[in-house]
Formats: sequence, structure tokens, C-alpha cells
Amino acid sequence: MALNPKMTRVLKAVAIFEASKGLLVLLAGLAVFSLIHQNIHSVAEQLVGHLHLNPAKHIPRIIIEAAGSLTDGRIRLLTILALLYSFMRFVEAYGLWLARQWAEWFALVSGSVYLPIELYELYRGVTWLKVILVVINLLIVYYNLSHEYHIYKQQSTKDWIALRNEYEAIKIELIDKCHELEKEKVFYHLCNSHNNGYCC
Repeated sequence: MALNPKMTRVLKAVAIFEASKGLLVLLAGLAVFSLIHQNIHSVAEQLVGHLHLNPAKHIPRIIIEAAGSLTDGRIRLLTILALLYSFMRFVEAYGLWLARQWAEWFALVSGSVYLPIELYELYRGVTWLKVILVVINLLIVYYNLSHEYHIYKQQSTKDWIALRNEYEAIKIELIDKCHELEKEKVFYHLCNSHNNGYCC
């Protein structure tokens, strides 16, 4: 199906957004993987100090404690999950960039899956970042839903037109058959009347 330029621009913007998410997670996964075989607890303390955060506060303390519980096995698992997520986002971005319908459905489903989680996080505490993420995701889901509905309506109209054309063709064919039968009937009566029952 040919898309109008506005739809193409929106799909490409969504594709760039999805590719950006994939790239961000890929970089984060590689950064986490680079910490394998290191004292992650001390790396987390250095990071908190570098960012001038108070290690006694709630969030920096959570970061340091979480880093202390990371084992090499967990780091490998996190890296694999990051790679899978990134691959999924890159495939979706590729499909959206080329305006493939499967990618639009994929974006609709994946965006809808994350919405309850994002809304729950927003309920737990409102921040500008959470609000922006929810709004962007809602816009993407809304756009994909309305776009798929538009495609469905167009396809239904095309199917209806094709069905009507098929009906018209069958009707014309039936009318032609009736005319042929009428001609045969007239011919049969002519033969009977002129040849005393013997057909020509």
C-alpha cells in the first residue's frame, strides 16, 4: 500500500525513536559487560562520587547495593538481554523505516505491552521523564492503531468494490445465458412449426 508523505515521515520518526532505544540499551549492555571480572561495588561507589551524589541518600545507596549483588553470571545475562532487546528494536526500526505492515503491528503490540508498566511507574511517582515516556508511547500506540484502522477501512472498501464488480460480472453472464436460452427456445419453435416436428 502506498503511504502519503505525512505517514511516511511519522513512520520514519518512530523508526528513529525505536532505533535510538535499541542503541541506548546496546551501549548500556556493553558498558555493563565491560564490568565483568571487576569489583563492581567499588566502581559504583566511584560513579556515585564522580556524580557528586551523597552515598547515604536513597537512590545512590540503591545503586551501590545493586552493584554489590551483581555477579559475572548476572552481568552476562543482562548483556544477553540487552543484545536481544536491541536486536528487536533495530528490526522494528528497519521495518518501520521501510513502512512494512508487520513492523507497524509489532510496534503497536510492543508499545501496548509497555503501557501498563509505564502507567504503573507514573502512578508510583510522577517525574518529567516518566510523563514524557508515557506520552511518547501513547502517541506511538495511537498513531499505529489509527493507521492500521485506516488500512483496514481501505482494504474493506477495496474488497467491497471487488465483490460488487464480481456480482456485476456474474449478473451480466447470467443475462447473456438467458438471452442464449431465449434464442434457442425461439429457434426450436421455428423448427417445429416449419418442419412438422423435425428439428433443423
